[in-house]
Amino acid sequence: MRSRSPRHDDIDTSRNFARTLARNVARTEALGRLMTIKQWQRRPSAFSRQALIAYAALVVYGSLYPFSGWRSLGIGPLAFLTDPLPQYVTAFDVVTNVLGYMPLGALIVLALYPRWRGAAAVCAAFIGGGLLSGVMESIQTYLPTRVSSNLDLAANALGALVGGVLVAPATSALLDRGLLRRIRFTWFERHGAYVIGLSALWPFAAMFPAPYLFGGGDLPRVLWENLDPAMQDAILVWTPASWDIESWPDRLGALLPDDSWEALITSSNLFAALVLVTLLTRERAPRIRLMLGLIVATLFAKAGASFLQSHAGLTFDWATDGALEGIGIGAAAGVLSVALPRALRAALAGGALVVGLALVNVLPVNPYFDIVLADWRQGRYLHFNGLLHWLAWVWPYAALGWLASAAERAWFTRRRVANAGGAGNER
Repeated sequence: MRSRSPRHDDIDTSRNFARTLARNVARTEALGRLMTIKQWQRRPSAFSRQALIAYAALVVYGSLYPFSGWRSLGIGPLAFLTDPLPQYVTAFDVVTNVLGYMPLGALIVLALYPRWRGAAAVCAAFIGGGLLSGVMESIQTYLPTRVSSNLDLAANALGALVGGVLVAPATSALLDRGLLRRIRFTWFERHGAYVIGLSALWPFAAMFPAPYLFGGGDLPRVLWENLDPAMQDAILVWTPASWDIESWPDRLGALLPDDSWEALITSSNLFAALVLVTLLTRERAPRIRLMLGLIVATLFAKAGASFLQSHAGLTFDWATDGALEGIGIGAAAGVLSVALPRALRAALAGGALVVGLALVNVLPVNPYFDIVLADWRQGRYLHFNGLLHWLAWVWPYAALGWLASAAERAWFTRRRVANAGGAGNER
């Protein structure tokens, strides 16, 4: 029997190595194609669409505020299109109009992805921004405090176009494989878009001055105080006389010093906000860092707004002893709550919001708060301040409503599971 030469053995070894290498390369390419499809798959962004709706509502509010004094001057709503350019134009107004619509254009491009991309999305942003601005300018014809302007329309449309052009090249990177998307789905559950948006608004809700730090949600008290006294008496007549509701604020306020009440209100609302931002997070999410980041962002926004809008430069006038104590208590309670079950944390957050809302609507307002509010500069920020005030009024109720809705969904889910289990046992 002839023996194989070393040369033939080397050839066979080389062939086997080549076949193995080719199989590994083919397997790697196939796996790469599979991973590429899954990793770079184009998906629509629910959060972008929600943000677009919210920002469009913000534009409508800022354009039509204060929603009063409507009248007709006998001028058509589109007459401003053919008017000559305004004689007195400031760079501030033009830049503000351009900058105000840039986020709108960017959000239109992000919201249309992946159905519309590139130039088509940019054109949609330009047309959408121009249409919204045109409608707002037309309606402003009937507002005594606003002046419709074709220059404003052009600046707004330009801002939407610039925003769309800047974001369009990065849309896929932002929504498909960007850092924010990886953080979004690595840290938060898929159905957490509403909570993320609500938490992102919390620092802005805390910017407007309030009788107590983070003491938003006092809209019922404001509405009650603005009622006609006869209407108030007509409502109170339906309550038992023994309740003596009109004396509740004074009696409640006398139970504790003002600093103690502020500490309780501040800690309750801060605790609820901290729980909300981490309620729909995954196990791997850095919950404590998210809480600390929200606290830092809120305090920075509060100090920045006070610095810019206070006549006397009272940047930290809100940092009273009670407020600082409440920040410490609320932060500690939020960090300690991380170890609790999700359902219990949600219940505690809802209870904290109810306590905070009850106190800010019943406790008497410190008379020195009028001085703080008078020191708050309006001027060019009039519409922005009005928006912040409404946000402070609405945010606690939006958070409480979501918590109640989540509790209802959880209850129905448990009920369906229990019914399914009972039906299975009967079989």
